[in-house]
Amino acid sequence: MDDSFNKTVLIVDDDAMMAQMAEYILKKDTEYKILKASSGMECLRFLQDGTDVDLILLDIQMPGMDGIKTMELLQKHDYWKKIPVIFLTASSDRDTVIKAGKLGPAGYVKKPFSPNDLLQRVIVTLELGQ
Repeated sequence: MDDSFNKTVLIVDDDAMMAQMAEYILKKDTEYKILKASSGMECLRFLQDGTDVDLILLDIQMPGMDGIKTMELLQKHDYWKKIPVIFLTASSDRDTVIKAGKLGPAGYVKKPFSPNDLLQRVIVTLELGQ
């Protein structure tokens, strides 16, 4: 993980406590730069402003623009669609999971997440490109 300090993770979650917990877990064990957005719109604003992001942790269930709609918009942009997205979800609703899966996420982390699950999924995605 020598170049991990060059990686930027954008955490998008309307639950400030959940976003803070994810940030803490990642900062504790990695050198990743962490950014946080509290909505899909704020996520898109970061990207529109030219913020370079290597991975997006995206909550599926958010008021306004949910994670699925956010991901659909990311997919329409030539550069943004290359950014891996890991969905964060508390949902076990089959239709939601199927709809999210069709968008080609890099993975899922079930909320509430264990620190090890989150950390391993992020590291595997960023360092191994899986």
